[in-house]
This record gives sequence, C-alpha cells and structure tokens, in this order.
Amino acid sequence: MSRFQLTNKKRENAKIEKHTPLKHAESSPAPGVRGQKTHGMNWTPDINGYKTYLQLERSLSGNTVEAYQRDIKKFVEYLQLQGSEKTPQEIKRDDLSGYLTYLSGLGLSARSQARMLSGVKTFYKYLLNEDLIDDDPTALLDMPRTEKKMPEVLTYDEVQRLLAAIDLSTDHGTRNRAMLETLYACGLRVTELINLKISNLYTDIEFIKVIGKNDKERIVPIGKEAIKHINFYKDSVRNQMKIPAESENILFLNRRGKKLSRVMVFNIVKDAAAAAGIEKNVSPHTFRHSFATHLIEGGANLRAIQDMLGHESILTTEMYTHLDSDFLRETIMTFHPRNQKEKPLPRFIREEEE
Repeated sequence: MSRFQLTNKKRENAKIEKHTPLKHAESSPAPGVRGQKTHGMNWTPDINGYKTYLQLERSLSGNTVEAYQRDIKKFVEYLQLQGSEKTPQEIKRDDLSGYLTYLSGLGLSARSQARMLSGVKTFYKYLLNEDLIDDDPTALLDMPRTEKKMPEVLTYDEVQRLLAAIDLSTDHGTRNRAMLETLYACGLRVTELINLKISNLYTDIEFIKVIGKNDKERIVPIGKEAIKHINFYKDSVRNQMKIPAESENILFLNRRGKKLSRVMVFNIVKDAAAAAGIEKNVSPHTFRHSFATHLIEGGANLRAIQDMLGHESILTTEMYTHLDSDFLRETIMTFHPRNQKEKPLPRFIREEEE
C-alpha cells in the first residue's frame, strides 16, 4: 500500500471514527443511547474464536487477521450507535443493509465499503461452519459494485530509468538497487522481499525460494543482473554490518542490522521513482505488476507466470493479459478461424511447439 493509499485509509477510518466514537464491542454506548444496557451485546467470545480460526485454520498473516477483526468491531460500533443490543446470532440482512447505507452516507467509496463488509461476511461463514448460527445473514446481501481498476505498470524503459536513478556510491543505495532488482526480477510481494532469507538463495542455479501467502513456498527464477547486485550488496555492505542473531538469515537489512519494514520499502520505491522523474503512482507492487506484464508481452506461458507469482487461481494472473493489447491482437489474428490465412506463427509460439 502506497503512502497515498495509507493516507486515504486513514481518512476513511477517520470518517468512521468521527461517527463511531466507540472503540470496543464492550465499550459504553454512543452519545444519544447512553443509559441503555449493553450487557446482552457480547460479541467477544465469537470474535476471539474467529481470530483463532483465521490464525490457525486459514493461516492468515497478522495484518490480515487484524484487518478482519477491525471490520467486525466497526460493525459492532455501528450497532451500538443504533442502540442495538443484538448478538451475532440475532443479526439479520436488514441490519447489514443498514450498515452499508451508513457507510455510504459517510462518503466511503464502493471499494472501501466492499472491503469492510468482506470481514463481516467471513465472520458469518465462520459462525455457520461452527454451527453457531443456523442461517448466514450475509448470504443474500447485495455487495457494493466496484469498478475493477487495472494496476499501474511501468514500461521497461521506466524500470531501467528508475533503477539507474539509485545512487550506488552509498551503502543504502547499494542495498536499494539490489532490493528493487530483486522485486522486478522475481515479481515478489513486498512482504516476501523483506522476509527473503539468505539460506533461500540458490544463485549458483539462478533460483530463489520464496515464502508467500499462508506460508506457501515456491521456487522462482532470478536473473543474472539481480544476482550481481545482491552479491555486491552482500560483499560490500551487509558483510561489514553488526547483525543481531534474529536477523542473521535475513537478506535485506536496515542500518541497525534489522529487518526492513514494509513502509520503508514503499518510501524507497517512491523516492527512486521521483529521482527518475516518473510521475506514475509507483509502489513495490508496481514492480510485481510490471514483471508479469512484461513476461506476457514476451510471450511467457500464463501457467508459468501463475506459479512464479504464487497466485492460487489462474484467473488472478489473467488480468495481466488485459494490459498487453498487442499480444492479444497478435494471438487473435493468428488463431481465430476468421483470420486464418497461412500466416507464420509468432516467434514465442513456434519456440513452444518446437
């Protein structure tokens, strides 16, 4: 998430908190409903069980678990503002529809509304699976319609400019160049980058092992240019640092020898883009999108890209085909039966068939 997105997130939360001063499910009732009893509105046991389910059964990250819990607590705060004492088992579809109307009235975008409701929907799926409710009130709920935004992508020339703008005369510049080369070479998520371990580098055979979402491992090729900058960083910078025991196996470190934060990587990318004169909204994830798009443009197999990105579904990977109209046009003109005229196959398809 970029600094711009973080600012937007804070604004959205501020809108909600301005109207929902209650912070916890068991807090005092909101102004206007003081004096009403809330002892019947005890969501804590179910929320705690939900948290355990997300952590142990879904193996979600700490940040994701916290986000889902926040979604539930915001919904409970809304109920308290309405003077409601309903338990999770007493919630009906009308309560949820009212919540959506409330969120819309705060000026939140459809995308933000849908995201906040996703945690509530997951919560009720959990309750249903655990036989804690008989019916799921979210099942027939109409979700806000959101326009699917295509991700920002850098051209290859812009990637080159951005990387070249990093000052290699400084230690942090040497590290930053190695980091961004790795992001682009391997299509990593920012969390995967900051957790990348030295023991998972197999540079002699040009592969790295990545620990992705839900602790799933995948093997990703890494190019010679990225390997060159990683080795330069390790030899000239990292090996000269005093590194605490808990960080000994982490590749990219801050000046204190500890693991980098996600925010720090966002700032590094933003600064590099600004130095290169790139006006697009660039984030670490932009490198991941660019990695996939450039592979599509080069004719790479979609299933291979799915494996490298660590996508659960091929449908997630397919969005990148929308970013390369030239590739699609060539494919359609070659293979659609209305266009067959003894044309030679595109180079990348000939190579696959050979």
